[in-house]
Amino acid sequence: MELSRRTFHALAGTATLGFALTGSGSPTSANPARTAPTGPPPPVPSADGRPHEIGFDHYSLLVDGRRLVLWSGEMHPFRLPSPSLWRDVLEKMRAHGYNAVSVYVAWNHHSPAPGRYDFTGVRDLDLFLRTAAEVGLYVILRPGPYINAEVDAGGFPGWLTATEGRARTSDPTYLRYVDEWLTAVNAIAAKRLFTRGTGTVLLYQIENEYDAHVDEPTGRAYMSYLYEKVRADGIDVPLFHNDKGRGGHWTPGSFGTGGEKGRWLYGFDGYPEPDRVPPDWGLFGTGGATGGATASPKTPGFVPEFGGGWFDPWGGSAFDGKGYAEARRTRDAAYERRFHLTNLANGITLHNVYMTFGGTSWGWLPAPAVYTSYDYGAAFDEARNATPKLAPMHQTGQLLRFVPDLAKLHRAKSVRATDERIKVYHLTNPDTGAHFYVLRNDSAEAVSVTLPDAGLDVPLTVPARDAKLIAAELRLGKRTLVHATVQPMLSLTAGRQDIAVFAGRRGDLAQVVLECPDEPTPMRLDAEPAWSWNLNKLNITAPLGAGGLSRVRVEGDGVDTPMLVLFADDATALRLWPHETPSGPLLVYGPALLRSAELRDSTVHLTGDTTGQTGLEVWGPRGITHVTWNGRPVATRISASGSLLALRPLPGVTRPSLPALGGWRRRAGNPESEPDFDDSDWTTADKETTFSTTPVPDGQPVLFADDYGFHYGDVWYRGEWSDENGIESVSLAYSTGTQGLLMAWLDGEPLGTHRMPVPDKERARQGTWTAKAGFDLPEKLRERFREARDGTRDRHVLSVLVRRMQHDMDGKALDTHKAARGLTAVTFEGGSPEVKWRIQGASTPDPVRGPMNTGGLHGEREGWHLPEYDDGDWKDAELPRADRRQGVTWYRTDFRLDVAPDVDASIGLVLDDDPGRAYRVQIFLNGWNMGQYINDVGPQHTFVLPNGILRTRGANTLALAVLSDGTTPSGPGEARLTLLGAAAGGVPVKPV
Repeated sequence: MELSRRTFHALAGTATLGFALTGSGSPTSANPARTAPTGPPPPVPSADGRPHEIGFDHYSLLVDGRRLVLWSGEMHPFRLPSPSLWRDVLEKMRAHGYNAVSVYVAWNHHSPAPGRYDFTGVRDLDLFLRTAAEVGLYVILRPGPYINAEVDAGGFPGWLTATEGRARTSDPTYLRYVDEWLTAVNAIAAKRLFTRGTGTVLLYQIENEYDAHVDEPTGRAYMSYLYEKVRADGIDVPLFHNDKGRGGHWTPGSFGTGGEKGRWLYGFDGYPEPDRVPPDWGLFGTGGATGGATASPKTPGFVPEFGGGWFDPWGGSAFDGKGYAEARRTRDAAYERRFHLTNLANGITLHNVYMTFGGTSWGWLPAPAVYTSYDYGAAFDEARNATPKLAPMHQTGQLLRFVPDLAKLHRAKSVRATDERIKVYHLTNPDTGAHFYVLRNDSAEAVSVTLPDAGLDVPLTVPARDAKLIAAELRLGKRTLVHATVQPMLSLTAGRQDIAVFAGRRGDLAQVVLECPDEPTPMRLDAEPAWSWNLNKLNITAPLGAGGLSRVRVEGDGVDTPMLVLFADDATALRLWPHETPSGPLLVYGPALLRSAELRDSTVHLTGDTTGQTGLEVWGPRGITHVTWNGRPVATRISASGSLLALRPLPGVTRPSLPALGGWRRRAGNPESEPDFDDSDWTTADKETTFSTTPVPDGQPVLFADDYGFHYGDVWYRGEWSDENGIESVSLAYSTGTQGLLMAWLDGEPLGTHRMPVPDKERARQGTWTAKAGFDLPEKLRERFREARDGTRDRHVLSVLVRRMQHDMDGKALDTHKAARGLTAVTFEGGSPEVKWRIQGASTPDPVRGPMNTGGLHGEREGWHLPEYDDGDWKDAELPRADRRQGVTWYRTDFRLDVAPDVDASIGLVLDDDPGRAYRVQIFLNGWNMGQYINDVGPQHTFVLPNGILRTRGANTLALAVLSDGTTPSGPGEARLTLLGAAAGGVPVKPV
């Protein structure tokens, strides 16, 4: 349905006023009359109280007239329900070279009902934006309203599934709800815009991967409405959309923007498979509307989502049952380097890695396509540990931060390698004359070449399915790099010397050639490097990784500033930490992480993490004579390289011991299956119409759970009749997400369980599963029914529990999120009873944990998952168990932890059992639903317990709700705590 002009502007509210207020003096602009030159990048962003201008041309973003290459990583605050840990992840991203964080804002996470929006506690968006600004990261904000993100209903709130109005169109009913949502989000976002100096929100996305209704009036009207609404709410930063799969959709000028021009970016996503040849989605591409960045030649190349991993479905078909460890193996550091360097070589200067930290889809948050863990094979794992695949992200991010030449590149003349298996990209900066060569090897073996066309006659080795960046004629401080055989990582001036770092794979022989018209006096500070001077060039070589960090000091060559050249392999580079301060940059070497650096008088105060015993070395501004580490003084001396060198190693971490889990109590948890259960306060299921996309079968009431306000978790049905005694079987049609199931009882006797199949690769993304479960009455019931055929009106109760799983996403804008969940039809053989149905799901949403924390199990409704519940009358139990019954059994235990205050310990729960046993477990830690385990499906066995929810110094309550189908013995089997990572340092964590 297309909006009339009157309706459109009525819904748009104050859009016209918003444009009048921003006017032509907008703090964002594009295509300036004079091309900005190459120069220093913008300083580290902060909420500095000063207005800033954000613009762009076809090369890059322009922040206050300075070129910015955006090197961003995706994380979702809603997938880490411990606000203290947001800072931990953001600080780790910042230290590893990222200058921005991209975040979805999930509508369902914040809205339990129409008109109700909660941005407190774990939903405190303003806190997250403030933290990002404090850490020094730009923010790419992505509030949808549809986000996909492998979350329930693609981010739509559960209540939207039972409303009139076609989602993701210009339908007025839908837009009224969208208006509510965006008003709530934008009230927060507008306070944290970088243009105002009150935050670091740099870019704002509307909708996501919207490839439906592209050439239709309803689609254009929808996008126009979102654009004008966001502007009317005071969001004045550049806006963009994430085009699914490079369709050339929603480029500038493709829809109305209320007359505003030059403030819309075209972006597209890409998730190439590891065995694919990296595609040219920029300058080197085939071009055209579906060629990537060339669809919008006047805006910079922008990839709002580039694959930093991939998601895994129930059963683990994506990675052959090996889980996210296999995702990380197949999309390792070499994968990231090969694909990301190809993007940079293609002129893509706005780059966001999805995911950089995946986190946990806790509670009923995950979409049908995924299980609880959303580790994603990301650079930081679900337990917040840095992984080896960070190496290229760290090196390239630091390079983009400290070497501005890469922000403005032209294609240069073609250069061929001496072996055709090496693809060569040649680019140059027109302002500085610097040259960059990306050498990519798509073959299965290492290849060594020279580049005679470029005058590089030294061997360059590229490992199998890898790539490297080579620089030439590049200014480094006061000297010029002739060329290097490994990638420059950073160039800065600290104190009285320039420092240049070169990094590569372990075993590479690095060669760095510097212009030296006068004969230098190099000083070899470590055993590995060697040097020679000939023809006014200084040639330094060093094997990478042989002795950690290798140092050579260059002076006496006619330049008044010495240069320190550092060589590092990937592992060593991950212990090098540049940091900007008001007095100038500094460089720290040694610890596992540098979080902050503050200069006060002559002391540099450092905070960070160590995992093992490590040295500490600091190169800083002039006048620095003392160092502290995490508040404690560090004795140092001045080294030959001009650093402050710790006299003793920093201590590592003492790994905490974890208690065994014992003292279990248990209680049966399905009284709803008993015929005399009191369901008088349940909701009567007697509706006749629905807004669901699932049709209501003839002669049946609406039984869909969402129509009665039960949107998440399990739902119970009880059907009662007293006019039929001849029933022989019952057929139950139902609809769920992936891995849904149904179990039924008649007059308290189990009829059986039906479950949806485990998806294979072809059906892994299927979001809605339907089936009919047929149950013959057991002989005991048949006999009872035969005895009652004398005309008596016996009362009968059919009890049905449906694990409905989650709503489908709506990726194709077909309202698929409205497909029914729960029972859809019930039929009988041997009789036609008039059944009165009642339905019960989750009770009132938890005000702290939110609407997706619990479902409709009896124990959830009664608070059995909460730590304050008194389980003193429960029966003692020991694990492992081998019960055989159909239904729900709860287990609870308490345990205490005593982790040292200065230790960041990431702890998980491991559940393991004979895979032939059919049962599943909901895991509750201190009342928080930390996920679902399906023993005979998997692949997940380890569940991360985030600090803040987990009390690392104090008492904890663990509750397990076990749902077993009665066909096999059921557990739980082994349940134990495991240490997933530990570091001395971390961030202060407040209990949630």
